[in-house]
Amino acid sequence: MPNLVDIRDLHFGYNERPILSGLNMQFPKGGVIAVMGGSGSGKTTVLRLIGGQIRAQSGSLAVDGQEVSGLNVADLYAMRRRMGMLFQHGALFTDLTVFDNVAFPIRENTRLPETMIHDLVLMKLQAVGLSNAAALKPAEISGGMARRVALARAIALDPQLIMYDEPFAGLDPISMGVTANLIRKLNDALGSTSVVVSHDVHESFSIADYVYFLSQGKIVAHGTPTQMRESDDPYVKQFVNAEPDGPVPFHYPGKTIAEQLGMKARG
Repeated sequence: MPNLVDIRDLHFGYNERPILSGLNMQFPKGGVIAVMGGSGSGKTTVLRLIGGQIRAQSGSLAVDGQEVSGLNVADLYAMRRRMGMLFQHGALFTDLTVFDNVAFPIRENTRLPETMIHDLVLMKLQAVGLSNAAALKPAEISGGMARRVALARAIALDPQLIMYDEPFAGLDPISMGVTANLIRKLNDALGSTSVVVSHDVHESFSIADYVYFLSQGKIVAHGTPTQMRESDDPYVKQFVNAEPDGPVPFHYPGKTIAEQLGMKARG
């Protein structure tokens, strides 16, 4: 299966501080790929690089055969119109109705008549079970419903690539399950490729075809969810089993408590 996103030996950092080092990732067309790891591991940075918000210092990142770093502004915007993004916590426009939130990218990027936009928006809202909430404001719906509205907005233009930044954060178990199920079903219905950045092992493993684990800006493990559950890699085992100590230490590195208290450690 051909890759929609192809990342080769990518390096990125801010000034002298490295964020990603020697990254190699391939996201096949039609697949759901989970990018997982602890806070500060570089997961969201990968999404920003794919969208062209930031540029790598070295290496290659191609989307549908186009090298992102080589695109001019017009071509970059054209590429982004083929992408959908579900931001962390939804990021809905609070002063717009549910309908107008979903209509926003259609109105911004097309010249379709309002009658057609009306029908398209209701179809997208129907896909996430919220066509009857079209007239409500974000403050009038639950957090789980707001995340589904954000998902409807992300697929408004039938994108070839959909990126999800922590789509399960702050949701109750029922809303998490509903959101995960929608991500998988909508990806398959649209024939899109989905990249899910998440900490949530259970929901991500339930829908992903392939998983990458990042730690300190490097890929420490990758494979199918089944392979990751059975992995003997210390980092993967700690992350999957939510163990408090391991390659990611519980204690911040530095002096021992005895040294801090000015006591001699007993031998």
